[in-house]
Amino acid sequence: MDEQTLIRKMSRVGVLGNIVLAAFKLIAGILGKSGAMVSDAVHSLSDVLATIIAYIGVKLAGQEEDAEHPYGHERFECVASLILGLILAGTGLGIGYNGVKMLLFEKSAIEVPTILPLIAAIVSIAVKEGMFWYTMHYARILDSPAFKADAWHHRSDALSSVGSFIGIGLARLGFPFMDPIASILICALILKVAYDILKDALNKMLDTSCDATYEGKLRSFILEQPGVLGIDLLHTRQFGNKIYVDLEITVQRDITLVYAHAIAEHVHSNVEKNFPNVKHIMIHVNPEPAKD
Repeated sequence: MDEQTLIRKMSRVGVLGNIVLAAFKLIAGILGKSGAMVSDAVHSLSDVLATIIAYIGVKLAGQEEDAEHPYGHERFECVASLILGLILAGTGLGIGYNGVKMLLFEKSAIEVPTILPLIAAIVSIAVKEGMFWYTMHYARILDSPAFKADAWHHRSDALSSVGSFIGIGLARLGFPFMDPIASILICALILKVAYDILKDALNKMLDTSCDATYEGKLRSFILEQPGVLGIDLLHTRQFGNKIYVDLEITVQRDITLVYAHAIAEHVHSNVEKNFPNVKHIMIHVNPEPAKD
């Protein structure tokens, strides 16, 4: 399956799945007298927008380089992830606000939920956890931050449904105030996921370096290449889902320029071949120090 077909397939599953699930949970929440389930339905509805944004971000990021964007368009995925994180945070705050308002100012309006929203919570947990693993599997194949964020959107919905299940269950056992408390817990879970998504997107927009483990593997690989005597400088920076590398290597001081260039070209091609995320590596060649 080619990349574009995969992206369309993931988007269809995300949009249609969330629309059906949101409608089911909204009806169950209204008929079953559960504010927590209504909040959960709103969260699922926000996932529809999240999937659409992820799709647009990935499509824009896949555009070829042009005169105005010689380094490509990969950062569109970071922009999409930022928007997804903000939507998720806004959804969480809205759910939390409704829970607090119900708990503090509308206690008399709190009703004991029926069995229907409890069933809806179980269905939602199963469906959304399945959608998380489905989306994350293909997001890793595509190495797409936007679809990874979308996958976590699904996981946060599954977690919110767990909170709904607990709150609704306790409400039915004689603790009706637990239903709005469940909404507040759902808010906290959603905000944590939103924070993680926003942090990752900002790191990739600010040319943050790769972690020490990745740079260690890259350094070891380069040192194994023929003609490389040492590494004087190694800088990495994340550009969307791609990585740019600035490298200075040491070679024998008495070789020809042609030979030094051949060493650099060999390192260049092998790094980009063996580290697929590396979009480009810029190599500067330094002669080894003169011997006394």
